[in-house]
Amino acid sequence: MKMMIKNTTLLLGCSTFLSCLASSFSLSAKSNTPNIVLIMADDMGYADFGCYGNTINKTPHIDRLAEKGMKFTDFHTNGAVSSPTRAALMTGRYQQYYGIEGVITAANHRKTGLDPSATTIAKLLRANNYETVIYGKWHLGYQKKFNPIHLGFDQFVGYVSGNIDYFSHIDQEGYEDWWHQDQLHPEEGYTTHLITDYAERYLKQKHDKPFFLYLPFEACHGPWQGPNDEAIRLIKEGKYETYDGRKDIKTAYREMVESLDECVGRIVKTLEENGLSDNTLVLFFSDNGGAKLSDNSPWSGYKGSLLEGGHRVSFIAHWPQQIKAGSVSNETIMSMDILPTLCEATSTPLEGVFDGHSFLSVLKSNDMMPERILFWRTGNAVCARQGSWKLTLNRKTGHGSLVDLSVDVKEKNNLWNQYPEKVESLRKAIEQWEAGFKEVKQFSDRSIPGGAMDTGVSWQLIVENSQIG
Repeated sequence: MKMMIKNTTLLLGCSTFLSCLASSFSLSAKSNTPNIVLIMADDMGYADFGCYGNTINKTPHIDRLAEKGMKFTDFHTNGAVSSPTRAALMTGRYQQYYGIEGVITAANHRKTGLDPSATTIAKLLRANNYETVIYGKWHLGYQKKFNPIHLGFDQFVGYVSGNIDYFSHIDQEGYEDWWHQDQLHPEEGYTTHLITDYAERYLKQKHDKPFFLYLPFEACHGPWQGPNDEAIRLIKEGKYETYDGRKDIKTAYREMVESLDECVGRIVKTLEENGLSDNTLVLFFSDNGGAKLSDNSPWSGYKGSLLEGGHRVSFIAHWPQQIKAGSVSNETIMSMDILPTLCEATSTPLEGVFDGHSFLSVLKSNDMMPERILFWRTGNAVCARQGSWKLTLNRKTGHGSLVDLSVDVKEKNNLWNQYPEKVESLRKAIEQWEAGFKEVKQFSDRSIPGGAMDTGVSWQLIVENSQIG
């Protein structure tokens, strides 16, 4: 009898040990294959959220994401407008290598898009057994050959233009623009809510493999429509008609921000309720700096500008047990860095040529990034950033400005004459960078100014009178 008890105890002990061992292996495997939820807002200002200092917009859910994760103070989009940033995000390269330096507008760039043969984050993750899904704004080509399903995504529901009516889903040229895969599929719903509904349904499904869920929201791009408003772009009897929207656009914008915040909260709650949160890396940021209704403080400039306000955006990363809650990083990061970061986080082979650099060690250990020079270019303006030094040049005249962002956040104090050696070294760096894509034909919407070195068109007038990218 004693022998039986001993044997039973031994068997139970072995069983417990093996169970713990299996659990350990399971957790280890999970940590190498986290789910990814990438949330991109549109035209959001650096300080549009409470966690970045806003006292007007109520954003408790985004604020909580920052409290439970890491907030970045020096994150930049590759472009100061939509399409360039999205191209860099997808490819991990400067968008100029794909010729996408301007907005892919509905009016005059319908034949332009991201090369379907490009290596994208979706293609890389799918090759590593990830399910790849996008719900929301694509803006990397209108023709079907540029559709997300031809660039690595298994599922696509959303729109391909720069913006649509939040209710009728008609673009600024009068075309219906709501797709399932590469087929038009008209559907009712306020876009912020509709994208979130799809995300919730997807997250509640049973998942046999890890997933990459990309949620590029329309909010808070124009037209300025809150969730309780009505459509202002309609097609009646085959004719495109537009109607005046709200006059109190500042209030409408606040409603749009707060609606987005509510939907971010819904997504995070769904992750938690379905046991997905601990093994899911959530990233939240905007495609470029805010337009006229946004709060880009303390930076100068708006969307379309190479001043900091045009491309420095809020960025939040949330990953329980991997990212220290309430942490802050001051490292300089760009949107093209996301691809190599996700590849490292998911143990996905990084095959090809990339300009981005993984910041996974920043997320996990708040490490420092290696020193490098970063570049932006739009229209006739180009700038280089090395540490706190920022050189901006007018490509036609060769003149420009040199500022030290560590003491001059408004970029008012031009140090060009005081530091000629720094000017020359950064000028040479720009020349070397541009030589890399010299043979690539660029397109750039000439209605968009070159930021700090304007081409003569007022960006503020553009955003007031139209709804581009």
